[in-house]
Amino acid sequence: MLFKLAWLLLCVLPLVALCAEDYYKLLGIEKNASDRELKKAYRTLSKKYHPDKNPGDESVNQKFVEIAEAYEALSEPETRKIYDQYGHEGLKQHKEGGHRQGGNPFDLFSRFFGGGGHFGQSGQRRGPNMEVRVAVPLRDFYNGAEHEIALEKQAICSSCEGSGSEDGKTDTCGKCKGHGMIIQKAQLAPGIFQQMQMQCDLCGGKGTTIQHKCKTCGGSRHVREVETFTVNIEKGMPKGARINYENEGDESPDYVAGDLIVQVVEKDPELGKGDEKHDRTDGTFFRRKGNDLFWREVLSLREAWLGDWTRNLTHLDGHTVQLSRKRGQVIQPNSVEVVKNEGMPIWRHEDGPEYGNLHVEYTVILPDQMDKNMEKDFWNTWDKWRRKSGVDLQKDAGRPAPAAAGSGHDEL
Repeated sequence: MLFKLAWLLLCVLPLVALCAEDYYKLLGIEKNASDRELKKAYRTLSKKYHPDKNPGDESVNQKFVEIAEAYEALSEPETRKIYDQYGHEGLKQHKEGGHRQGGNPFDLFSRFFGGGGHFGQSGQRRGPNMEVRVAVPLRDFYNGAEHEIALEKQAICSSCEGSGSEDGKTDTCGKCKGHGMIIQKAQLAPGIFQQMQMQCDLCGGKGTTIQHKCKTCGGSRHVREVETFTVNIEKGMPKGARINYENEGDESPDYVAGDLIVQVVEKDPELGKGDEKHDRTDGTFFRRKGNDLFWREVLSLREAWLGDWTRNLTHLDGHTVQLSRKRGQVIQPNSVEVVKNEGMPIWRHEDGPEYGNLHVEYTVILPDQMDKNMEKDFWNTWDKWRRKSGVDLQKDAGRPAPAAAGSGHDEL
């Protein structure tokens, strides 16, 4: 009987261990991840699964607690070593042996982001927003793309967890008695005094002083760090679109971090800068207006007058748009041809992919000069056609008849 019970326990205990999700898998990092990668994973996931952003969803709330538990276990070298060797059961025995228990997940969150561990509480101070501008080529607005940007921002010092103290100890300010404000008297006239409340200059309004300042931040409680963000450019996104990254602004223990706002603008064309073949051809010179694209095609006089030509226009994604005229089809200078559904993708169209139009403006280049034989042949051809068609440029243009010789002066 005892043998059966022991055998049952041996079978059940591994199943219990499997129920607890692996901390590395939970945070989405490798087992050899650095402290920086660990912190970055926690920062991202804790904001995503914060209860204030997911009210009423118990599964998300539980995820938030598990993420905090995973980070606390892996952020300490001692507990990380125990977890790597013995897993969840080893950590459990470590805690039962009288070692430090897991803390409040909201306290951990507040050490990273400030603001008491919660988003959007009434009366809570909020930091300023950060705004940056990112320039991307028109090709990325057409095809969609992802860009990595690195920004230097203010972050809560992880060495002292935002306290500013090397040993974690702070003392009540002796000047303001912990209030952060002091009262100063100023004499305006004999027997007349004015009292002013001012921020304590000794503690900077904190109400506490530090004897042993943190060596990393020098007691300021925050440091400057470079953080990488992924900017997702959606197909057809309008120029000047603003992408909001909630609570990714400068951090401080005194307030909730504001938002990071990335404005996406169109980059000036750069010929020959792309890696792909079509990056160095037609796509460089498209112009955009709303959902439509504009292109200027240059024709010779012969092509405009006689037709019989074909051009392959390479689009922004590399596919070909064919422009052509049959023999005898005339194109007037500055005329515009509208090619349906070859413009920009319509951003977030409800009924699936939809595109604007491509407007092709034709510019006709006249020859600078003609040799005598060409001029004679051209004149004879034109004169023959004019006589046959009955076209009179002077009359058909609607201009007044020229004055007779000697009847007056010419108009300038």
